[in-house]
Amino acid sequence: MNGRSVVAGDNGREQEFYLPDFCQARTVLAIVLIASLLGVVLALARQNIPGEFWLDLGQTSVFLLWTGLLCAALWCRLRPQLAHMSSRAATGWALGTLVGTVTLVAEVLYWFGRFWAERLGMTSGFSPGSHARFVLPKILIAGIVGALALRYFYVSHQWRRSVELEARARIHALQARIRPHFLFNSMNTIAALTRSDPAQAESAVEDLADLFRVSLNDARAQITLEEEIEIARTYQRIESLRLGDRLQVNWDVARLPARAVVPSLLLQPLLENAIGHGIEVLPHGGAVDIRGWLEGDLLVLEVANPTVAAAARRPSARGNRMALDNIRQRLELAFPARSRVTVTDHDHRYTVRLAFPRVGDENAAPWAAVADAGLAS
Repeated sequence: MNGRSVVAGDNGREQEFYLPDFCQARTVLAIVLIASLLGVVLALARQNIPGEFWLDLGQTSVFLLWTGLLCAALWCRLRPQLAHMSSRAATGWALGTLVGTVTLVAEVLYWFGRFWAERLGMTSGFSPGSHARFVLPKILIAGIVGALALRYFYVSHQWRRSVELEARARIHALQARIRPHFLFNSMNTIAALTRSDPAQAESAVEDLADLFRVSLNDARAQITLEEEIEIARTYQRIESLRLGDRLQVNWDVARLPARAVVPSLLLQPLLENAIGHGIEVLPHGGAVDIRGWLEGDLLVLEVANPTVAAAARRPSARGNRMALDNIRQRLELAFPARSRVTVTDHDHRYTVRLAFPRVGDENAAPWAAVADAGLAS
């Protein structure tokens, strides 16, 4: 299964359709492999006379490969139309397309075998004596295998959808758990600033509104890396008002492509954990290091913060696992089997490293414009 993003319009309906995209090379390769394995199974099941296995295998494999590739081409072409149907109607059309293709190929092979036998005076294994005996078994096998395959696609899609819904529920639960604590601290800080520094209090209110607007917005599953950095820096400004000189954040993201597309809210939860479970518990505070770079086609983000000894940590420090599990699950949904989250905790240093494929403007220059604007330092 492929990683996917939620998009609007007709393309969004295609993304939600349970049939895989048969236009993709990986899906076509899977069909070729499955057809080859099915050919071996059928040839072994029909083997009665020694020495005829390889001939039977060759004939069966050619038939299955042709029908499989033809069905893949038709499903690739018809997928946009099938995506607009109900699941039951789409399944009926897809199964009918499969059975019809198998019937057509079987008929062509049968009459070709008859022509070969009658006109050239040579026998052919493609053409047994009975027309029904040659065609009907293939139609029945196509119907059974096709129905099982479509059922598998549907169940797999439903399972994946339930996992995604569970991930979204965890996101909402995590946000509901974190927001009140952060909101109360921020409002207390703003209240203290309203008399001593009204201008700074106004700026803090605007930052808080921007941050909550982003965190509450579920319509966009992905944003640019530039926007993701700005969200984290907005959070940093709010926390800096509360912690003052105890908090330092060192940014090293000049090597990153600003227009790369990433899942939203990756850095901000990591920065929140680094501050809450690292900087706050230290008497004199400390520095959070945020770095980013490219490793081939992978985009790497790293957040590191100082920690106290394990024995002196607060029990609430274990709560950062929820945010890490949430990020790990969202990355897996966006980039199946192509992302990783690595955590190291030694020498009083806690480091979280995210690595996932670079997506978006592949030709965009690194963070030159953003660095000039002071977002990377």
